[in-house]
Amino acid sequence: MARTVDPEKHLARRLVIIDAALTCFAVHGYAGTTTAAICREAGIGSGTFFHYFPTKQSLLLAILAYGTDETREWFAARRPDEDPLAVVEAYLDHTAEEMSDPRLAGFVRAVSAVMGEREVEAALALDSQVLLEGLEPWISRARDAGQVRGDLSAHDLTVWVLLVIDGFLGRIAVDEDFTAAAQRDALLDAVRRLLAPATQLVE
Repeated sequence: MARTVDPEKHLARRLVIIDAALTCFAVHGYAGTTTAAICREAGIGSGTFFHYFPTKQSLLLAILAYGTDETREWFAARRPDEDPLAVVEAYLDHTAEEMSDPRLAGFVRAVSAVMGEREVEAALALDSQVLLEGLEPWISRARDAGQVRGDLSAHDLTVWVLLVIDGFLGRIAVDEDFTAAAQRDALLDAVRRLLAPATQLVE
């Protein structure tokens, strides 16, 4: 009889490996991280590792996919009757909270080192597309309600918000004195000012 697999235990073990890899990539970079190091961090044997992930790159891709799925689920959980601008601001706060993970800066640098890999580029492009598709409808609703500026299309406004978020993340990756925990209020303020209708702008 074939051995049955407990889905919850399977997922829990997979997440342990993903978390261990995130730590190792952040500390040692992509090239400097070995599967043996990940196994030690996760407290597993190599056989278990390769049961879940055939290669180190497949594990990196799994981390990226996990983030993309989390973004998709976050927007899917919003109620249709929620205040659209409040949802945009809640996502920014949620993002800043995620960026407060001290491992994130190192992980961003690790991913940057393999940006030329086709599968990594595809994973990052998908993540960007999912975020755009999740955020734009809320910005569009906020624009229709007069909560944000109307001189730019909802799409362009969304792209600008993502540029601010990307720049924020990029700065965290290169400047250890610039942290999400310390700068989250400034991030929210910057986006509010970017989105604000002209009548609300402070001279």
